[in-house]
Amino acid sequence: MTGEAERRGIDWRVSDRAIDYEPAVDEMEARVAAIRAGTAPELVWLLEHPPLYTAGTSARGGDLLEPDRFPVHRTGRGGQYTYHGPGQRVGYVMLDLEQRGRDVRRHVHDLEAWLIGTLAAFGVKGERRPGRVGIWVARGAGREDKIAAIGVRVRRWVTYHGVSLNLDPDLEHFAGIVPCGIASEGLGVTSLHALGHTASMAELDAALAENFEAVFGVAATRSSPFDRLSMRTLPRA
Repeated sequence: MTGEAERRGIDWRVSDRAIDYEPAVDEMEARVAAIRAGTAPELVWLLEHPPLYTAGTSARGGDLLEPDRFPVHRTGRGGQYTYHGPGQRVGYVMLDLEQRGRDVRRHVHDLEAWLIGTLAAFGVKGERRPGRVGIWVARGAGREDKIAAIGVRVRRWVTYHGVSLNLDPDLEHFAGIVPCGIASEGLGVTSLHALGHTASMAELDAALAENFEAVFGVAATRSSPFDRLSMRTLPRA
């Protein structure tokens, strides 16, 4: 990363209410344009969405099992169908690959390492799997569950979209899709709470911040104020 990018720093934004999907995408696209223009620093935005499904560029219609259950949003990120909802931390990562090296594969690898390091902070061994996007947890007896998803888009060498990590979402909500197009026997979804790690969202955010610095080599230098996008209070059990 160049000295100019280092001086500029990275904004770290945490939204404490659920953000509707389309306003979040509009905000990302505006920020991507500003980063490319040199008028705004890079941004990591942590948030939650209300319950919804997103369809990536490789999504297959047959993998949407319950099309009327939650809103379905077509998106330009890579990947297939994904669920977002309360209890899941979404991390939208807007980084300038002009400054970091024009290597999208490296960016995805770094996002994976970020998630793996964050899970390790709670004693969970997250792992990559060849041919399967995201981060997986071995459960024994041949079973593996997905705990984090990755889907990125790059515009003029600025990244956006990013990752999602299951803290304590309603895992039954994943039943309305074939998550990431993977329907093999012995594969499922899980969360930190389902694995017995009852961390708070604030604790998860702290681990994400610490491991972001470890992987990407730069700390968030300031907290970006929450913009008043379309938002709603999260339902809690």
